[in-house]
Amino acid sequence: MLAIELAANTIPPVTPTDSLQLAIDRMAEFKVRHLPVVNEQLFIGLLAEADITEPDHTLPVSALPQLHVNTFVFEDQHVYDVVRLFYEQNLTMVPVLGPNKTYDGVINQYAMNAYFGEITAVAQPGSIIVLEISNRGNSMSQMAQIVESDNAQILSSYVRTFPDSTRMEVTLKLNKTDISSINAAFLRYGYDVKATFNHNDDDDDSLNRYESFMNYLNM
Repeated sequence: MLAIELAANTIPPVTPTDSLQLAIDRMAEFKVRHLPVVNEQLFIGLLAEADITEPDHTLPVSALPQLHVNTFVFEDQHVYDVVRLFYEQNLTMVPVLGPNKTYDGVINQYAMNAYFGEITAVAQPGSIIVLEISNRGNSMSQMAQIVESDNAQILSSYVRTFPDSTRMEVTLKLNKTDISSINAAFLRYGYDVKATFNHNDDDDDSLNRYESFMNYLNM
């Protein structure tokens, strides 16, 4: 997916002549810590709440010594470049620009959350299995074969690596709630099954299981 596909104009930018107070009020209104600064559709830079140190909020945005002029993605960049900016610079939005640095819109955190919810199939009933493997044993084709041999499918997957380690975690979201036989098959093939989580629409405890899974990921 390209950045332009997630860009929207739901949060109005500010101009260099707008007051700092207007920028502060707009950040509070939309619950963000950043705003794009745009002058006649040309992107000037990204204004951060932390950079508003001037006590006189009647001054224009242009009175600030500098803006984050290189904090943006072009419309034809992959959405993973957007994720990188969110992660590296702790942003609440990423501006999306056209080829001549014309302003197309922003991607905010809510759009990113919705995107990852879609590609990871979190809303679909099924199960999650977390495997620990060596980096040399990362064969997705073999994992898929094990899952598919039990009439199931992998809906999404991702890998978590660790510094100074040859081990990694592979998390698989499957479209089947009863994965006891799949779990046993992974063990037979020498995989280390670290955790499993089940979810279906009729499971009253599904929310607790999901929260446990998210807590597990944040350990």
